[in-house]
Formats: sequence, structure tokens, C-alpha cells
Amino acid sequence: MNSHIEQVDQLTHEAIKEVFQSMLSMQVNPEPPHPLEADPAGEIIGSVAFIGEATGIIYLCAGLGFARVITSLLLGISEPEVDSGEMVADAIGELSNMVAGYVKSRLCNQGSNCVLTIPSVVRGQHLSIESSAQTTRRVIGFRNCKYHLLAEIVLKESMEK
Repeated sequence: MNSHIEQVDQLTHEAIKEVFQSMLSMQVNPEPPHPLEADPAGEIIGSVAFIGEATGIIYLCAGLGFARVITSLLLGISEPEVDSGEMVADAIGELSNMVAGYVKSRLCNQGSNCVLTIPSVVRGQHLSIESSAQTTRRVIGFRNCKYHLLAEIVLKESMEK
């Protein structure tokens, strides 16, 4: 691949498709990224960083409606049984960790050793991710029927050299 951002982009595509299929029995298809549809309940972002020879962060962004569906599938319960924001936050954190773990494992196999941070989750309205000037950013979109998911990759510039 021409650059590390292309490599991490490809690995993230693979990770999201694999994790959604294996853990949620849900097919997601890549689509051009666009802002999340308005969700009256708000939005949620899960993130996990990888640090080492490869350094960056992978963010997963979704509306809370989709996050509740993900939670029910991950926990094997009906959607009405998803009774707290904490359950949703835990599920999105775990999903983010699985995606980042997939990427980290393959980066390490390719010689870019790194470790993962613990997942972080933020909920709110009109959330956005800001990155510094010393980073390279890529946004990729996925869709499952009516639900849209964004993955944002932010790499430290030194990895790009």
C-alpha cells in the first residue's frame, strides 16, 4: 500500500465488516461518508487508540438508535431490554475495542508493533471529532438498511513518513 493511512483504512474496513458479521450477525456495507442522520436520542462515539510504531485512534460514530440495536445484538437480548445508557456505552466501547484489536493485530503482524488503550465512549448531541495539524484523518461510512455508521481514523503524522 502507498501509505499507512491506506493500510489502516483497509484494515478498518475489514475489521468493521468482520466484527459486525461475526459478533452481531449483521452485514454492513461501505458507503461514502456523510454526516449521521439526526437521531433525537443523540449520538455516541466509541474510540480506542493504538500506540507504538503505529500510533492513531479509531472512532466509531453512530446514532443512539443504532447503538441500541447493536447493544441488543451483542448482548443477545431484545431491544426493549436495553434499559440503560450504561449498557449502550459498554457495548459501543466493546465494539470499538474489537475493531481496534483487529487492526492492531494485523499492524503488529506486519511489523508495526503497538498496544491499545482502553475504550472511551462519549454521548451527546451534534458530536464532532477534531484532530490536530500533526495528524492524518480518514472518514469511512457503512450502512445496514436504515442505519449509518461512521469510522474515523486519525494517525499521528510520524507514521505517515
